[in-house]
Amino acid sequence: MRFKFKGLAVAAMTLTLGVSVTACGDDSGSGGKNDKSITIGMVSGWAEGEAATALWKKLLADKGYSVEVKTLDTGPLYAGMSKGDVDLFVDSWLPGTHEDYWKQYGDKLEKISARYDSAPLTIAVPNYSPLQTLDDLKGKGGQYGGKIVGIEKSSGLYRVSQEEMLPAYGLKDEYKVTTSSTAAMLTELKKAIDGKKDIVVTLWRPHWAYTKFPIRDLKDPKGAMGKPDGIYTVAREDFSKDQPDVTAWLKKFRMDDRQLGSLEDLMENKHKGKPDEAVNEWLVSNPAFAKSMTG
Repeated sequence: MRFKFKGLAVAAMTLTLGVSVTACGDDSGSGGKNDKSITIGMVSGWAEGEAATALWKKLLADKGYSVEVKTLDTGPLYAGMSKGDVDLFVDSWLPGTHEDYWKQYGDKLEKISARYDSAPLTIAVPNYSPLQTLDDLKGKGGQYGGKIVGIEKSSGLYRVSQEEMLPAYGLKDEYKVTTSSTAAMLTELKKAIDGKKDIVVTLWRPHWAYTKFPIRDLKDPKGAMGKPDGIYTVAREDFSKDQPDVTAWLKKFRMDDRQLGSLEDLMENKHKGKPDEAVNEWLVSNPAFAKSMTG
């Protein structure tokens, strides 16, 4: 879910495949006022970001833009935007989770708009779990194997869960937040639910898992998981000057839980690995959406 490094010791990750969608228009690269080429940065495994990126890739291609998607780790993505190598990122969690990145690169970036107003970090359990609050984890470490199943170690969600939530509830001696990947966490969650086993996972909203699995959040009376962020669309410096039409469209970008959840579900389940097919099906079911954004 969410990447935030203390001290900003960012290890550059390998840039993965940039997927190009060619359409009519200039192909001269980022930064020109009449330029019809746009590069969108994306972090793999963040379902809400993957869904929004695939959606805008389609919407912009339909308006004649050549769109390239670059999959990067969070630190290199922000660094790339600050250098002008990436034009857009539609999954920036502010002001909290990506705070350190914004402090380092924000003076060379533009905040276009918030597309989702309240996105909390959460600790979730299956609906059949007797646990109701994070306080209820106390004294039950053995029952849960002493672990809360987490995601990437470099994520802000891991840091908040391990370094802030566990100490706040006196759980540091009983539990450890494990690390692997978002996909691995979801696999463990599904396996546990299928077998009606005990499990506690780190999660966040919005996420398609809440519509796919019978799960709920543990209440956090101490507020140790932090205040909810907004999910923002941010861009490289001068993007709004170079791309006024696209900027105006992105300022209108909003998706409610139903819209986002249904698109995520299509992408992650029905059309896994084929985001374009998921977007096409979703737009057929939501015919007014494209017109409301770019019409």
